[in-house]
Amino acid sequence: MKQVWAPWRIQYILGKKGKSCFLCIRKSKGYRRRHLILAETDHSHVLLNKYPYTSGHLMVVTRRHVADLSGMTDEELTDFFKLVRFSVNAMKKALKPDGVNIGANLGKAAGAGADDHFHFHVVARWNGDNNFMPVIGDTMVMPEHLEKTYDRLEPYFEIRV
Repeated sequence: MKQVWAPWRIQYILGKKGKSCFLCIRKSKGYRRRHLILAETDHSHVLLNKYPYTSGHLMVVTRRHVADLSGMTDEELTDFFKLVRFSVNAMKKALKPDGVNIGANLGKAAGAGADDHFHFHVVARWNGDNNFMPVIGDTMVMPEHLEKTYDRLEPYFEIRV
């Protein structure tokens, strides 16, 4: 029997479910920490993935609903990729990973959980960060709680890009 402790999931399990997009964030008191938002620009924002592959798994997300790169204006595209670059640099300073994966899943067949809201995954990687658990046990091991990772990253995202 597998037991994996993921205490942050209880908020989702017990929380109010809506039909709205989980990547569309409404501004209200405390919204940045509640949604794990680290930085915002005019057209994009970066947040911690609530269901990460590894600690420090970020998502850079367009503010506007757009399915892929072809739907973005030049201004949105420039803003988005500047935020991706900024996020990678901040992640490297805060977490000191051995490498970084950057990518997007375009369409459900490609694995997109939100195929109508373009986003990039920015994933910190360390040599030896995966052991037998994901291979044999089909289980990911997260070495740090999301809120602790947020606190570790937040100071590196204070500058607006």
